[in-house]
Amino acid sequence: MPEAGRRRVMAFDFGLRRMGAAVGQEWLGRGEPLALIPARDGIPDWTRIEALLTEWQPDLVLVGLPLNMDGTENEMCARARKFGKRLQGRFHCPVEMVDERLTSFEAKGDALAAGRSRDFGRNGIDDRAAVLILETWFRDRDNTGGGPARFDR
Repeated sequence: MPEAGRRRVMAFDFGLRRMGAAVGQEWLGRGEPLALIPARDGIPDWTRIEALLTEWQPDLVLVGLPLNMDGTENEMCARARKFGKRLQGRFHCPVEMVDERLTSFEAKGDALAAGRSRDFGRNGIDDRAAVLILETWFRDRDNTGGGPARFDR
């Protein structure tokens, strides 16, 4: 596995009906949306996830943890953790959970600002939320000294 700061990282925004996926290079500190993956009651299309993991070969996988605003966990957190454990078990990849508070809210705001439809059920924003999860992780690692130096500040 490449050293910290040089890894390819994939992120998932866990959802009951749909999950978003994004990928990025740690040294760039930015992510790109990859896919909206259908799910049924939180069970994703595992073939689609396997195809993404095979194509992109991430060194680390992140899963958004939908904490309550006060930092406490809820039922969706347990389900997201279960999804992360299944990813790790099925595909033998390292998985980290990332605080994703307000990423869906921010992704909706981004979509509206870009002139996209308000019908988020039909026109999902989960892939954009996955980008925000990824970029939050990059930024948090950077601020704690765990990530690469950033020159765009």
